[in-house]
Amino acid sequence: MFLPSTGFNETEFLLISNEIKKAGYNLFIVSDANSLCIGSNGQKIKNDISLVNANHNNFAGLVIIGGSGIKQYWDNHILHSLSSKFYDAGKLISAICSAPIIFAKVGIKFEKGVCYPADKSIFESYGIEFIDNSVVVSKNVITGKDSASSKEFADTVINFLRKKL
Repeated sequence: MFLPSTGFNETEFLLISNEIKKAGYNLFIVSDANSLCIGSNGQKIKNDISLVNANHNNFAGLVIIGGSGIKQYWDNHILHSLSSKFYDAGKLISAICSAPIIFAKVGIKFEKGVCYPADKSIFESYGIEFIDNSVVVSKNVITGKDSASSKEFADTVINFLRKKL
């Protein structure tokens, strides 16, 4: 699970990470934070792996948490490369809120998806059909609309992993 170093959405993080762990999956926090990721309301989370050291071969999928801080990663080449490697290997890539913009910008080819409504025009400018649902699945890409979609997003991620693993 990738967390921005600052400004991640705590609701998304807590709900999604708790559901994934409850389903029996190991979860590792990836970030470029030096020591702690700081959420939009001040919650502090220690990352397990530095973004530069994350290797797609070691994980079943990638989950990117949104929030205001994710926008500074829309053009992050290391996160772009990691996302592409997961996608190209047929592994799960998933993002919620403003984070799906990363997949669009990197050029990952998925026909439809959802993102935070304020980012819809950016999303569509990359040729992705915006579907106004809580969660959208397209190939091995799962996108979620906002923090209110967190539970459904987590359930969709877990169901995808159960089918693939």
